[in-house]
Amino acid sequence: MNQIKKYVNSLRAFRTWHRFLGLVLLLFILISSITGILLAWKKNVDTLQPPTQKGISKDLSTWKSMDEIAEVAQHELTKRFPEEKHNTVDRIDVRPSKGIAKVLFENNSWEVQVDGTSGAVKSIGKRHADWIEKLHDGSIISDLFKLISMNILGFGLVFMLLSGYWLWYAPKRIRTLKK
Repeated sequence: MNQIKKYVNSLRAFRTWHRFLGLVLLLFILISSITGILLAWKKNVDTLQPPTQKGISKDLSTWKSMDEIAEVAQHELTKRFPEEKHNTVDRIDVRPSKGIAKVLFENNSWEVQVDGTSGAVKSIGKRHADWIEKLHDGSIISDLFKLISMNILGFGLVFMLLSGYWLWYAPKRIRTLKK
């Protein structure tokens, strides 16, 4: 009988913690789930990320220098959107198999795709997937928030899994002990 009481008390405690933590994690899980679904579709939905164009050559020895590619992208972005003249290049994503270099800018999620060989601009578009990814992992607020929130989410989900198992198993154990 004493063991049954121990199980019942632990069930009450776990039920309270499970409910409380579930409510706390709800927002994190909801944001992470929705943004995860969007990120899974980013290559298939042009609004999330512009489709990768094709360039003339896959041979990197025929390509323009990264400096020239960045300059062409910066010039074209500024020409089409003058308000972006102070937007600087964040990184260049080189796709040799497509013959394309994607020049990504620091602000406003702009992407300019430049043919590696000719230097012709193939596409200018917004990469909404970038800010969605930052929202997904919490880095949209800060890297410290990302670290803390992802740990809370990870450990919280492990606790929810274990406490959920206990909430399922303990009543079965109590019924067995009562028999």
